[in-house]
Amino acid sequence: MKTALRVFLVFCAAIVYGVAAYGQGKDVAGSKDNPLISRYKGSYIIGYEQRSFDEFKLPLGKQVKRHTEAEPLAKTQRVEGKFTRILYVVPEQRSSLEVFRNYETALAAAGFQALFSCSQQDCGQNYNQILYPLGKKMANRGQMGEYAFSMPKDQRYLSAKLARPEGDVYVSLYTAIETFDHFKETANRPLVLLQIVETKGMDKAMVTVDAAAMGGDIEKTGHVAIYGIYFDTDRADIKPASEPTLKEMAKLLGQKPKLKVFIVGHTDNVGNFAHNQALSQKRAEAVVKELTTKYKVSQARLVAKGVASLAPVASNTSEAGRAKNRRVEMVEQ
Repeated sequence: MKTALRVFLVFCAAIVYGVAAYGQGKDVAGSKDNPLISRYKGSYIIGYEQRSFDEFKLPLGKQVKRHTEAEPLAKTQRVEGKFTRILYVVPEQRSSLEVFRNYETALAAAGFQALFSCSQQDCGQNYNQILYPLGKKMANRGQMGEYAFSMPKDQRYLSAKLARPEGDVYVSLYTAIETFDHFKETANRPLVLLQIVETKGMDKAMVTVDAAAMGGDIEKTGHVAIYGIYFDTDRADIKPASEPTLKEMAKLLGQKPKLKVFIVGHTDNVGNFAHNQALSQKRAEAVVKELTTKYKVSQARLVAKGVASLAPVASNTSEAGRAKNRRVEMVEQ
């Protein structure tokens, strides 16, 4: 396995060489190739997102003919871990097949096992919308990224897995020629959407679940940052792992019956601000709903507010900083 990986990294180095010479654009700020899977020669990044721990539904089947929004594919696998999404623009005069085969060959050389593959209409008419849905488009470079895969042709898809002792790696690879010609940089060029999950455990050190500690922070500073409430990517559904933290929040409010707080949702600055603001508001409202319905906290004591990336506690230029900025806060009214 180690030998295969070294071969793969040598291959990746060859791909990276010549980016400056062939690429007609620059990578968006804060973006980078994944250390395991590099770019096609001459490509550059127009969309980038990374989360230290999240979940992803890995496509393992074609589009269902009579699909629903919840279950659009015949088969998927839920995987969790470090989640990276990268959207590349490939140089002109390259075919989607050529780009796809290069990635397919490199992944196989590294020891990845192909789990599912499809091409063109065999994948499904709306496979692009399933893999790159409206609510999860990357706007690092504005509308260019948001309109990516709007009118794709020659679409090709591959999901693969690398088994490792330190944690498996899952890859979702989608390539297609963009025929929407509003943006010169992407018109009639192959685009690559690379989504990677490196399975691992959650960073427990960032979780605050002690009511006394929360109360102490509020007494000292008027607010407390809470990192133990988890959501699905780009959604406001609270995950079951959040229960210990919610119990401690309810415990604190029970111990201090006169305390009224704002429940404030925060995001990092990745993506469209208006979208992030709406998402942070929905997440704050979800926390208020959970506290009032399940833990019987009076609605009159809680107000939900979403502020997106307006109040960072760290720089958004690194994943560590972005992870700190993605939080919920209790702020004394």
